[in-house]
Amino acid sequence: MEQQRWLLLLFLGVQLLLMGAFLYQNPHCHGFISFLRFLIQDRPEVREELPFLVQVSSPGIRYWDVYSNLSQIHPVDISEEDLPNCPIVSPYINGPLKVMIPENLTMEQVVEKNPLVELGGQYQPPDCWTQHHTAVVVPYYGQAQHLRDLLFHLHPFLQRQQLHYAIYVVNQVNNTAFNQGKLRNVGFWEAMQEEDWDCIFFHDVNLLPEDDRNLYICDIFPAHVSVAIDKFNYKLPYGGYLGGVFALRPIHYLRINGFPNTYWGWEREDDDIAARLKLSGMLLLRPHLLFGRYHMLEEGQDPSHKQRPQSEAFIKTPKDKVWRASRLVTQITSTCHHARPPTPP
Repeated sequence: MEQQRWLLLLFLGVQLLLMGAFLYQNPHCHGFISFLRFLIQDRPEVREELPFLVQVSSPGIRYWDVYSNLSQIHPVDISEEDLPNCPIVSPYINGPLKVMIPENLTMEQVVEKNPLVELGGQYQPPDCWTQHHTAVVVPYYGQAQHLRDLLFHLHPFLQRQQLHYAIYVVNQVNNTAFNQGKLRNVGFWEAMQEEDWDCIFFHDVNLLPEDDRNLYICDIFPAHVSVAIDKFNYKLPYGGYLGGVFALRPIHYLRINGFPNTYWGWEREDDDIAARLKLSGMLLLRPHLLFGRYHMLEEGQDPSHKQRPQSEAFIKTPKDKVWRASRLVTQITSTCHHARPPTPP
């Protein structure tokens, strides 16, 4: 009897160890660990704030500036081969973030606030090797102010997570209705031609994440990430809603045969994607509502999706095709591409 009791205790101990390892590896199931880390985090340094046009927060909850602590990230005086591995959990993650956008924000300000982002919009931690390589694809149709706001907020958000990442903005240049599925498909193939990304986030231009524990890394199944948007009172508007931010590994993308090209606007696209997921036999993951929180930018002064954008960044190819992908982060167009060195053993 005593021996059986000890065997049971040993079995339970092994189960707890395995569960702990799983929670650390799974970005959508480690809420308890992240919550404990958030409680013991030191308060970040105080930074001078600019006059802000948008400021979103809730009373009674401690919120952090998305740029806090980033000044601690800087290149180290050792060779790339000798860099240590990044920690499993980034030390810069704090939890709930303030969504604060400077008034009259310019692209120059975005560049100035993110000096470690390379021309073309790619970033990798300068002081450690990361295991996570994420491309963010942003379908775009002339929402210039939204794009500036997104880049101002999303760059530091991703740097806080110690990711190697790049943001790809895919421009629609014709004057027909918005075709998000086709833009996503173009962005995926353009991104995969440049880097061997292990995760692709398809991201609406008007959504700003509100919690840096919402990790932009992929899991074993596709994930719908934007589950709690302020416009919808931080809950799903309906059970089948798949809009906003969607994460796939390249193998997931191939198994669902990409996104539908036939929908103009947003009618029924969610139903189509849900059907593709069901046919592929894959499950759909979602983060906890506490982490998958987003602020939706108001339409405001940006043109509607039915208007043709007037920016010079919208350029047709010599064959007069109406779809063109270009990397657009910290600069309107990109001519410089940097390859990532191989990860050391």
